[in-house]
Amino acid sequence: MARMVVLSNGEMHVGINHFAEVHDFYYPYVGLENHSAAGGLRHRIGLWIDGAFTWLDDGSWQFDARYHDHALIGNIQAVNQGHQIKLEFDDCVDGSQTAFVRNIHVINMADHERDIRLYLHQVFVISDSLMSDTVQYLPTEQAVMHYKGRRVFIVNGCHADGSPIDDYSVGAYDSQGHEGTFRDAEDGILAKNTVEHGRVDSVIGFYQKIASNDSARIHYWIAAGKSFAEAHKINEHMVRSGVHAVIDTTVRHWREWLKPVEAIEKKIPAVYRDAFIDSLLVVKSHIDDRGAVIASLDTTMLNHNCDSYAYCWPRDSFYVLWPLLRLGYKKELLRFFGFIRRVLHEDGYLHHKYQADGAIGSSWHPYVHKNGTLAPPIQTDETAAVLFLIGQYYRQNGDKAFLEEYFAHLVEPMANFLAGYTDKDGLPLPSYELWEEKFLTTTYTTAITYASLLEASEMADEFGRAEDGARWRAAADAMKSASKIFINSKNHYFYKGYLADADGNKEFDETIDSSSLYGVFMFGLFDLEDDLVKAAYKVAVKHLSNETTPNGKIRYEKDAYYRHGEDDHESNVWPVVTLWFAQYALEVEDTVEANKTIDWILSLMRKEDILSEQYSPHHYVPTSVAPLIWSHAELVSTLLDFVSDPVIKGDEDEK
Repeated sequence: MARMVVLSNGEMHVGINHFAEVHDFYYPYVGLENHSAAGGLRHRIGLWIDGAFTWLDDGSWQFDARYHDHALIGNIQAVNQGHQIKLEFDDCVDGSQTAFVRNIHVINMADHERDIRLYLHQVFVISDSLMSDTVQYLPTEQAVMHYKGRRVFIVNGCHADGSPIDDYSVGAYDSQGHEGTFRDAEDGILAKNTVEHGRVDSVIGFYQKIASNDSARIHYWIAAGKSFAEAHKINEHMVRSGVHAVIDTTVRHWREWLKPVEAIEKKIPAVYRDAFIDSLLVVKSHIDDRGAVIASLDTTMLNHNCDSYAYCWPRDSFYVLWPLLRLGYKKELLRFFGFIRRVLHEDGYLHHKYQADGAIGSSWHPYVHKNGTLAPPIQTDETAAVLFLIGQYYRQNGDKAFLEEYFAHLVEPMANFLAGYTDKDGLPLPSYELWEEKFLTTTYTTAITYASLLEASEMADEFGRAEDGARWRAAADAMKSASKIFINSKNHYFYKGYLADADGNKEFDETIDSSSLYGVFMFGLFDLEDDLVKAAYKVAVKHLSNETTPNGKIRYEKDAYYRHGEDDHESNVWPVVTLWFAQYALEVEDTVEANKTIDWILSLMRKEDILSEQYSPHHYVPTSVAPLIWSHAELVSTLLDFVSDPVIKGDEDEK
C-alpha cells in the first residue's frame, strides 16, 4: 500500500497510508529503525457513534489527501456517508523537535446531537525487534508510553479546551492469544489496563457529544526520545505550546526551506507549480540530517520481498540532489558528500547501497560473476555519478575551500579508481548496470564514467594537479574513442552492453534500453545533433511504448520486474524513464511533446501528490513503492529544464 502522505524533519519520518493510519515510523534516522513497519503494524483509527462502531479501514470510508500550500503538512479528509461523519487531519512532524502531531477535526454531519468517541491506536515494533517492548500508562502525564532501551515514545493528546484524554488501555498485541488491545475500543469503553510487555499495543480515547452539524477538535501527538527524560521534555513542550503553535512553526520552517525556489517557481507554468513544490517537499522528506538520501520509505515491499527500499543508493542520491543543486541548495549536498566520505571504500569505489547510518546495505550482487570474473559486487556508475555530482557542485559554486576539503578524500580516489577500472580498450570493466540486473560493460555506465572523469580533470586543473588532470582526461578521451563499439547499426540504436569471455570475445546485449539513449545524450558521450542519436530516439519511442501506454515509457524491452502476467508487451511504465523522454524533447526544443509527457505524469498525481516507482499499463495502478523520490526528482529536473539553462552536462566542447 502506497503512502498517501509522508512527513519528516530529518530525524523522524512518518508515512501515512490510504486509511489515514500511521504505517511507517522511522526514528532517529530517516530510513533506519522503522518502529511500525509492514503487515498489520499500523496505527488504527476508530469511532464509536451512538453505539455503532467503525474503523477507518473497514471499507466504508472515502479519503482524499493533499499537502498544505508550500509546507510538508498533510491534509487528509475522511468521509463516511453511512455514519454521517467526516474527519479532517492536519498532520506534521515538528520542524524542530521529534514529535509527530495530528490536529483532528471531527464533524457531525447528522441533523441531531451524537455521542462520538474517537479511538487512536498505537502499535510499535521498537528497533525492528519483535520482543521485549513495554507499554504503560503514565498517570502524572495522563499519557501512554511505549519503550525499549534507548527508544521512548510518549503518546498523548487533549481536547481543544486543553482537557486530557478520556480513556486508555494497553495490552498484548498478536500474541498470547490476543489479537490486540485495539479490539477493546469496539464496545465504546476501554479496560484501563496500565502495563504490559512483550508484543504490545495501546489505545487512547476522546469522548465528545457533538451537536447537529457541529464539530470538535482533538489534538494528538507522539513524542520520541532516546530516553524517558528526552521524550518527557518534548511531551511537556507539546502540552505547553499546543498543536496549533507547533503546526504554525512547522509551516514557517518549510516555507523558509523553500525560499531558494521562489524566483524559479514563478517561471514554471502555473499548472505545474503545485506538483513542483510538492515533489521538492517529498524529496526533502527522504533526506536524513546526517547526509543519507533514502530511495523510498514505503515498507510495502516488506510484505513480499523481505526487504525495503529504505537505503541510500549513490545513484538515486545523485539524481535526487542534482535538481537541488540547480536550485541553489548547498546543505543537503555537503552533508551527502560528508556521508560519502565516511563510506567510500579504500580502493575508491562505492558499494551497492548503504543504510542511513553508513553501514553497507543488503545486496544481491556476488563477488563471483557470470563469466567467472572475480570483482567487487558494485555498480560502477554509482561511483561515477557521485564524482560527477561533486564536479557539478564545484562548477556551480567555485568553492575553493570545498575542493581543499574533498579533493584528496573523494575526487582523487574515485577518479583513480574509474580511470584504472578499465579494459585494454579503455572502456569500463563489467559491473552491474543501473537496473541492478546484468553484469556487463554498458553504454550508460560508459557515458557517465566518461563525464565524471572530465569533471575530475577540471577539478584537478583548478587544484593545481595538472598531471592528474591530464591522466584522467586521457582516460576519458580513450573511453569516448572506444565507445563507438556500442553503436548497433543493425537496429539503429545502442547496445545495452557487452560481456567478454576469457579470450576477449564480446557477447553483445541488443536489448533496447532507455538508459542507453539517456546516457549518451545526457552525459555527452555522443553529440545530441548526431543523426545516430536522433534515429535512436525514434527507435526508443517505438520499442518502449505500447498501445496501452502511449505516453508512459518502460525501462527496456520485455521488462518483467513487478509485471503482472507473462506477456512481454505488458511491462510496467516508469515515471523516471518517461521523464527522460521529456528531457530529450526539451533538449531538441520539442515543447509540445514535453508538455504531453508532463501532463501524463501529473495525471498520475491527480488523486494524491505521490509518484510511485512504476505503474501497471492497465488503469495505471501504482506498483512497487510509493513514493519513490527518484520519480519526484526527475519531475523537478524536467520542470527546471523548461525554465532555466540545464546544468552543464558531459563535455562542454562537444555541445
